[in-house]
Amino acid sequence: MITCQELIEKLEERYPRMYACGWDNTGLLAGDREQAVQTVYIALDAVEAVIDEAVKAGTDLLVTHHPMIFGSIKSVTGDDYVGRRLIRLIRENISCYAMHTNYDVMGMAELAASYLGLQDTFVLEEVLDGEGIGRVGALRDSMTLKDCADLVKERFHLPNVKVFGDLNKIVRTAAISPGAGKSMAEPALLSGADVLITGDIDHHTGIDMEDCGLTVIDAGHYGIEHIFIEDIKKFLERHFPDLTIHTARIRQPFTVL
Repeated sequence: MITCQELIEKLEERYPRMYACGWDNTGLLAGDREQAVQTVYIALDAVEAVIDEAVKAGTDLLVTHHPMIFGSIKSVTGDDYVGRRLIRLIRENISCYAMHTNYDVMGMAELAASYLGLQDTFVLEEVLDGEGIGRVGALRDSMTLKDCADLVKERFHLPNVKVFGDLNKIVRTAAISPGAGKSMAEPALLSGADVLITGDIDHHTGIDMEDCGLTVIDAGHYGIEHIFIEDIKKFLERHFPDLTIHTARIRQPFTVL
């Protein structure tokens, strides 16, 4: 029998919570550490549709990248969406565990860089002990910004990306920061990167970085981070071969018309 705590310990051995940012809320957010776990469901977010699927799959533990609870809460009721989700999970005896910026630092950044074949990578912004958010590295070949955008779409299976900059500009060095990357714009600029690949770039950040010589490819917050799902599935399969593991289907959270 595998307990929830045993599974958590193995995850945190590889992705220690000490590497999470101070504002984050990682770890066991709901459930019983001594619960027996036979079935795990992995998703990016604990939204209603994911919880529905987890229930149908007979899930004991839901592992997500983004925490279902970010800030402090003073009550758990059906009056708001977080309360409704928590109540549903507890009623269904499903524990919920989140691994967010600790995974960003110790897994996501280098994994995303490898998808693009970046070489000689280094940390974009340090969090602790030389580890940190994002990576900067050399593209295998110099290419136009348009070709780089097409590469991002191909490697991360995206229908579209948003680009700030001259599509004909030659880029050689890329910074990649999965998720929301507004705060990574200035570090990317200072790193000497030609292009920042990230998500959730607003109008002002995009045009300001372009003015400063840094082009930006906004692949969406979900667009890059969905690689978490398959990566954690493989990790759990290696360490707990007897587990039954289900994963959320990769589906973009919005449609561009």
